[in-house]
Amino acid sequence: MTFSFSDDLHNFPKFGAAAFLLLSYARFASSRLRPGLLRLFSLLPILCLFPFLPFLFSTIHFRVISAFYLNWLALFKLLLLSFDLPPLSPSLPLLSFLAFSSLPIKAKNPKDPPTKFSLYSLATKAVLVSVIFSIYRYKSQLSSYVVFSLYCLHLYIALDLVLFTTAWSVGWIIRTELEPQFNKPYLSTSLRDFWGRRWNLMVTDILRPTVYHPIRNRYGPMAGVIATFAVSGLMHEIMFYYITLGKPTGEVTLFFLLHGVCTALEGWWVRHKNWWVPPGPVRPVLTLGFVAGTGYWLFFPPILRNHTDDIVVAECLALLGIGEQPF
Repeated sequence: MTFSFSDDLHNFPKFGAAAFLLLSYARFASSRLRPGLLRLFSLLPILCLFPFLPFLFSTIHFRVISAFYLNWLALFKLLLLSFDLPPLSPSLPLLSFLAFSSLPIKAKNPKDPPTKFSLYSLATKAVLVSVIFSIYRYKSQLSSYVVFSLYCLHLYIALDLVLFTTAWSVGWIIRTELEPQFNKPYLSTSLRDFWGRRWNLMVTDILRPTVYHPIRNRYGPMAGVIATFAVSGLMHEIMFYYITLGKPTGEVTLFFLLHGVCTALEGWWVRHKNWWVPPGPVRPVLTLGFVAGTGYWLFFPPILRNHTDDIVVAECLALLGIGEQPF
């Protein structure tokens, strides 16, 4: 395995400068052209350049985070901008446009109650992820189920910390209160609750206007749900390519298609008021059990099969200063 945080830090200014120029052009072009196909065509060149920028990084963490920010969030937001749909607008100040276009943030509605910031919760998650990283030193001595459980916790806590830190920093700079990225997914009472109201809400918010609403308006809510999960699966497949650098297997897409069908069927089921539903205390267990079980079957194998998880673990240990550091 070959990665170098020092090389990535050296390349970060190049990445930042390229992203700045491309997004600045997007704001300039959209301010000069009417919404529609002409504006879309003017943005296509930069959308075609986005996929290459994450390859400036050798570490998986830098590569996949930059790919997520540019090749998912920025891509979808600029597609919406092409047709004058929020959250972006050419009238935004340049700094705000750059932040809202490329980062997992969304301005909070002034009518909504203020978001409660818990320093205790943040510190607890930081300690937990450090503990998980430390346990990884003994990974070879642990059962596969324990390792899988650690990976699930790692995925949630690390995502939450990265996205929260990004949002908090940007919100402080631009003096804007931002929406939270997660809403206690461990309390989810259904798949609809998990995917729609609790897990990675920035992705949910960008998939609704780009996929769900157009499909629902034409073909109905069930088709909208399944199409949304299908697109999410394809985008996750692309993100996994940036992680593994291997040929896509389709398993991640199948994972999200399965969840899309199950979520649509769940919505159809609960519309029948007299039909049986699980008791309240059991629902979070069933929901998280289904997510974990299908994740073990379809979501994680592409990473485990090529031992990409070992590289991720090595990067985590290097960040903690444990073991050999390829700085």
